[in-house]
Amino acid sequence: MLSEAIPIESIREEHIESFRKALDTVSRERKYLSFLEAPPLEDMRPFVLDNIENGHPQVVAVVGGEVVGWCDIRRHPRPIHAHCGTLGMGIIPGYRDKGLGTRLIRAAVGQARERGFHRVELHVHADNVRAIALYEKVGFVREGVARDAVRIDGRYIDSISMAVVFG
Repeated sequence: MLSEAIPIESIREEHIESFRKALDTVSRERKYLSFLEAPPLEDMRPFVLDNIENGHPQVVAVVGGEVVGWCDIRRHPRPIHAHCGTLGMGIIPGYRDKGLGTRLIRAAVGQARERGFHRVELHVHADNVRAIALYEKVGFVREGVARDAVRIDGRYIDSISMAVVFG
């Protein structure tokens, strides 16, 4: 299915179980996210409902009623950092390399900008070349490297900090 044919929409309560399933699928690949498995559904529900209630951008790509990709930006809770948000995203296998990531991130970052965010930041595993290229393509800039910041299955991976700042 072409990326353009896949609808991207703001997350709704009925997406929660499917979103958790997609997060779990990508997490269990053990190479892209800071989760090795998705949190339990009873933890996911308050996270998503809080995003909806408090205007944290969270968009999902939906095929046949199932979430196949997502992008969320959580505003920092402390007042001195409340102009900033942290981005997280993922796409399940079979839907990657079709332009869906670009559409998801542009939708979420667009919402962040509309909602008064000044800065959106993220951390990406240094070996995730595809994600780094996507982030740079949509305007994120590398700000630093945390050496050996991630350890998965006994292997250490550097984490690259990136951000986009709206003028």
